[in-house]
Amino acid sequence: MTRRISWTLLAVLVLAQICYPLTTGATRAGLTVATVVLGWLLSVGHALLSRGPRVAAALVAVATGGGFAIEAIGVATGVPFGSYDYSGELGPKLAGVPLIIPLAWTWMAWPAWLTAVRLTGGSGSPVGRWVGRIALATVGLAAWDLFLDPQMVAEGYWVWRDATGALPGLPGIPVSNYLGWLLFAVLMMSALRPLAGPTAEHTDRRDHPMIALYLWTYFSSILAHAVFLDLPASALWGAAGMSVTAVPLAVALLRARRARDSVRANHQPHRPGVDATR
Repeated sequence: MTRRISWTLLAVLVLAQICYPLTTGATRAGLTVATVVLGWLLSVGHALLSRGPRVAAALVAVATGGGFAIEAIGVATGVPFGSYDYSGELGPKLAGVPLIIPLAWTWMAWPAWLTAVRLTGGSGSPVGRWVGRIALATVGLAAWDLFLDPQMVAEGYWVWRDATGALPGLPGIPVSNYLGWLLFAVLMMSALRPLAGPTAEHTDRRDHPMIALYLWTYFSSILAHAVFLDLPASALWGAAGMSVTAVPLAVALLRARRARDSVRANHQPHRPGVDATR
């Protein structure tokens, strides 16, 4: 049931994202809002169905609640992202922050966390696994912004008052924004495990939709920015940043699949009288 619901929501989300480059203006803004809401429902719903209310509540508290708090501080003070303002195209605001913005933090925080768990499970000391997990989850979430911010700024959904010190090819966005993402991401990921409990330390087959979501986000963002959105610089920056987690994840999944195929082949029964070498 968990996987069926998650796969269904993921399919709807993918369809909405495919439609994004085909729309403009208010339709595109409405589709952006709908996509974020779908992403939030997918991640929180998966956490609830796969691990129970404690994990879902922890995710909402840390990512949605924390995301709103850090955005409200950012809009009011310019810390830690830099001085910026949101337009009115993303729906209702509270304290200057569109209500869908903290939902976006939640949407990608959960698959980034599960990706880090998948990559760090098994060997090593508990402390080493914890440090590696926090580091990978932090980068896995924060690097997504190398795609997100250039796309949203290009649409006019938010704007910086001072974009001094931008990355090459990404004008209008100060480096302080990406550093702010790293800072908040490490705080978020450090708090998630203690609040969520031990069930958040392991992955299994139920998490396949979230792993697919993370890899879809990576590869589809590269394609969309490079081909459909005319944002080649963010395609390169995002591809490099998220590759730290997405590429090892893809490799690990391929190796696991090959190992399963090898086990099945070795246990394949041979019918009497059949030459297996032919």
